[in-house]
Formats: sequence, C-alpha cells, structure tokens
Amino acid sequence: MKQKTALITGITGQDGSYLADFLLEKGYKVYGLVRRSSAEKFDNIAHIRDKIEIVQGDLTDQNSLNFIVKEINPDEVYNLGAQSFVPTSWNQPLLTADVTALGVTRILEAIRLNKPKIKFYQASSSEMFGKVLETPQTEKTNFYPRSPYGVAKVYGHFITVNYRESYGIFACSGILFNHESPRRGFEFVTRKVTNGVAKIKVGLQKELRMGNLEAKRDWGFAGDYVEAMWLMLQQEQPDDYVIATGETHSIRELLDVAFRHVGLDYKEYVVIDSKFIRPAEVDFLCGDASKAKKVLGWKPKISFEQLIKMMVDNDVVLLKRQENRGSQ
Repeated sequence: MKQKTALITGITGQDGSYLADFLLEKGYKVYGLVRRSSAEKFDNIAHIRDKIEIVQGDLTDQNSLNFIVKEINPDEVYNLGAQSFVPTSWNQPLLTADVTALGVTRILEAIRLNKPKIKFYQASSSEMFGKVLETPQTEKTNFYPRSPYGVAKVYGHFITVNYRESYGIFACSGILFNHESPRRGFEFVTRKVTNGVAKIKVGLQKELRMGNLEAKRDWGFAGDYVEAMWLMLQQEQPDDYVIATGETHSIRELLDVAFRHVGLDYKEYVVIDSKFIRPAEVDFLCGDASKAKKVLGWKPKISFEQLIKMMVDNDVVLLKRQENRGSQ
C-alpha cells in the first residue's frame, strides 16, 4: 500500500505536535507548515524533527498554500494553525480574522483548485458556543461567540461546511472543547496555573494573579483529542463532531487540584486581578460527544485530575532542570 501523507498547519503548537506523533505511529509521511521566521520555535516537535518535513508557508498567503498543496499532494490536510489565544483576539481582531477565519478559506481554495480529492480537517472550537443557548452543547447547538476569536472560528466552521456542500470536498470540522497538556502555551490559563504552582513550590514565585475563578470549562487531554481528528477523516462520509469529556470544572477547581497536588492551599497564593477578566466572558461550556462516541468509537482516556497533575509534574521537572543548568 502507498504510504499516506498528511499536511499539518500549526504543527509546532500543542495539537499539531501531538497529531504529528499520532500520525507517525500510524506510518504517515508528515509535513508541517510553518511561517518563515528568523528564530525557530520547534520545542514541541524537537523529538520528531528528523521524522517530519517542514515546509514554509502562511495561512495569509494564497500563493504559498497553492504551491504547497500542489507539490506535496497530501492525502489529508489538518488545519490547526490559527491565532488561537482568546484575549489576544480583542487586541488584534483583524489579524485574528485574517488567520483564523480567512486562512480556512485560503487552504480550502488551494485544495479545490489543485487537489480536490484531499480530505480536510478544520479545527473548530467550543468558543463558538460562547454565551451558551443550551447545555450540554451538541453539533446542533446554535453558536453565540463572545470574542473575535470565537467569531472567526464560526466563520471557519461554516466555510468548511459550505465547501463540503458546494464542491463535494471531504471536509470535516471537529468542535473541540478545551484540551490541554504539558505542551500547552504558557499564556493559556491551565498552563499559567500549573507553571505558577510549580514556581511557587520551588520558591521562584510568591503569588498567582488570576481573573474570573467561576468560569467553567470542559477540559480534556490534547493527546486524546488528536485521535478524534484522525478518525473523522477515516469515515466514509464527511461530517462535524463535538469532541469533549462531558464534565465541567471551574477555574477554582483547577487551582485547587493543582495546588493540592504539591501540598499547598490555593487560597493562600491566588490574587484576583481585574486585568485578566475578559470584556465578554464565556461562563460555562460543557460538550456532548455522544455522536463521536457512536460514529467514531472515540472516548477520552485521561481524566481532569490526571491531566492537571501531569501538567504540574511536568512544570516542576522543567524548573528543576533549569535550576540545575543554571548552577553548573
């Protein structure tokens, strides 16, 4: 059998790196799209750098996408690239729209014009539900985004549906609820907490400044969720799926689990800072992944507590390594 090939946009991010790991184990030839930069940030894929092919391109540049799709001719394209940090989307709404929304159209156009048989995966987001209109949220729940990021993701989701229905492209959207890991960026709340806890534990930090502690999210493990992405593209017909755990936890619970794991009480270290409160908050997200479980045979493996403890342990180890290097 011919070796399958996959192109991943956003391969240097959390999801892209886990997906690359997963596809390599499946025997794929993996290509990763990265923007041209004078400083490479390949930490998440350093362990597989010699097993993947990096190609330079940009979701804001149609010509580069056309060239890459035509040259590589992948069997599958996973569009995970985006301006994905919600708070930044208020400060940079036009960039967020250009990359996170229009970038989806550009890559779909590259597929339509050059290789329409390619299977396409779009990373949709639970942030599209925003001010939720029903609980739990399913594939049929109406969207009510509460940030420029959420609005951009809604566009990306519906343009994917449109290209599927208009041109017959095998295009799927995974509406993924919050998913985290030790590879999560430090700006995201889960990693901010686990890294902060690690720094407090080893004496490098005295407090942790936070925003709204009552916001609730459906958190899962990114390593589990990338399997669902792949499963969507292995089906006979393209469709959209909610990927979630079905459990909801507050930021306060997140803090409690993380601090207790190292023998501390979060109430003694957490300080509320208004600058971390969103202009329009998403208060509650909880996904119903029944369809994914029934059709794809997918279900999460790592629990919320296991996930947070894993991340805290990882951050403690990283800090100790840095201290050891500094003392040498």
